[in-house]
Amino acid sequence: MPSSAGPSIDTITEGGRVTQVGEGQDADETTPPVMTFGAPTAGEILAERYELVEHINNDSAGRLVWRGVDVVLRRPVAVVMRYPGGDSATEMLQAAVAASRVVHPNLVGVYDAIDEAERAYVVREWVDGQSLRDLVSGGPLDAARATAVGNSVASALAAVHATGMVHGNVHPGTVMISDDGRVVLADARTDGDDSQESDVRAVGGILYFAMTGYWPHAEVPLRGATAGHGRAAIPDAVRDANGAVAAPRQVRAGVPAYLDDLTMDLLDAEIAPPPSDVLTAELARLDVPDDDYLDNSGPLRFTGETGEEPSPLAVAGGRKVALGIAGLLAVALIGLLIGISTLGDDNEDPQTSPVAAPTSSAPVSEEPAAPAVRNLKISNARIIDPDSRNRSEVRDAEKVFDGDQDNGWSTETYPSSNFGNFKRGMGVWIDLGAERTVKSVQVSLSDRGASAELLTGTIDAPSSTSGDEQVLTAYLKNKIGQPFETHDGTTMTFNGFDADQKYRYLLFWITELPPNNNGFKVGVQEITVQGS
Repeated sequence: MPSSAGPSIDTITEGGRVTQVGEGQDADETTPPVMTFGAPTAGEILAERYELVEHINNDSAGRLVWRGVDVVLRRPVAVVMRYPGGDSATEMLQAAVAASRVVHPNLVGVYDAIDEAERAYVVREWVDGQSLRDLVSGGPLDAARATAVGNSVASALAAVHATGMVHGNVHPGTVMISDDGRVVLADARTDGDDSQESDVRAVGGILYFAMTGYWPHAEVPLRGATAGHGRAAIPDAVRDANGAVAAPRQVRAGVPAYLDDLTMDLLDAEIAPPPSDVLTAELARLDVPDDDYLDNSGPLRFTGETGEEPSPLAVAGGRKVALGIAGLLAVALIGLLIGISTLGDDNEDPQTSPVAAPTSSAPVSEEPAAPAVRNLKISNARIIDPDSRNRSEVRDAEKVFDGDQDNGWSTETYPSSNFGNFKRGMGVWIDLGAERTVKSVQVSLSDRGASAELLTGTIDAPSSTSGDEQVLTAYLKNKIGQPFETHDGTTMTFNGFDADQKYRYLLFWITELPPNNNGFKVGVQEITVQGS
């Protein structure tokens, strides 16, 4: 039964109504719900726990967003409802269950997911604030604030990706800014149409939108967004005659070159994006309160570099911080030494004192800047096929690191996923040219459903059946991270590297093939190695 008096909850209003977005795209207030049977009413208590206080809006998928309260814990909640429930609400509920497993300060907390057949609803954290879309409607953000937002979103994605999941719905309507400045990501999807790579590229879109007010991914429509649905529509980016997106600096003055470069690198389909945890670390270096640091930290690029020098960002930004700390330490040391001298024997001649204060405040030492994480150059690759006698599939290994996602190496077609019981597997062996510190390896595949693992070793045997057997036998003893079993995406990211160990040779070993037309096969389109 409805309660007689609902609790008082502080809310934020906009134009006379409360704003609370993040579960899909909110649409015109006149958007009708899916159907009227089972419609909720104010004061109703769901599952004997969640009281509905006020209908906030409908998203353009027909779901209702309500402000409510958990009458047990006495905390405000948002209730996202769809009716009917059942099969029509499966995706929404599955996404909520998956999201509830990841707890992170930059992710909206999911508390409950309930299907009552005639209607289904998700109960999640209530955020007093507004979406990034609404915030930027008042004007683009400056570089420092845009960087902070991008860093928070990347951090949330890193937490999601660490579990093997994909968010799949990163856009200005699902990035929420609370009144206390907290940035949270909401409304994950589980329909399997996205990848961790597309999540990372969406961070580039968030940075672009925050700095310009335009969305660069118009060729991939926002989920549930319909042109003309009021605030659901977001202006497309400025484009040239060929459809290429104009850089943020071409749209708005004052965008730092390094942030412009980073954003365009993330949006460039020809440049492999870094894993989300690597992107988070890079953005964290930029997310500092002193604007002077931001203006002078230099460019940040994720493109592969052939030299061994750390990125200009690490040199400029890291060195400036190191110099500042070293300077403070030097001043403290001078003060300490002078104090010791002063407190010594009053009769002692200060000119002959064994402790003399330095005459310069220059730093006494400088810590070297940490090497930047970047794409490492692959110097060589070959196919490892120890169970074959005709060696027909060992060609074209160089295509896995040519920078072309559409041009890779592929197995032949087999009658079953286990290579027709003829082979233990096949793999791509890569040589980094020298021992390196490796952060992650990302492998782009042609199809979903493959099983594979990443191995490492120290031998480089000849390219032959016996040589391949030597490599496989030695490398199977050294696995990197967890294997992927019938992976539901086309990108595999391996992060289980030892930070104190150097690596030169790696082996991407395929153990099970996905279905493809009339048989089973897979292509390795591109392998990207991140490290220093």
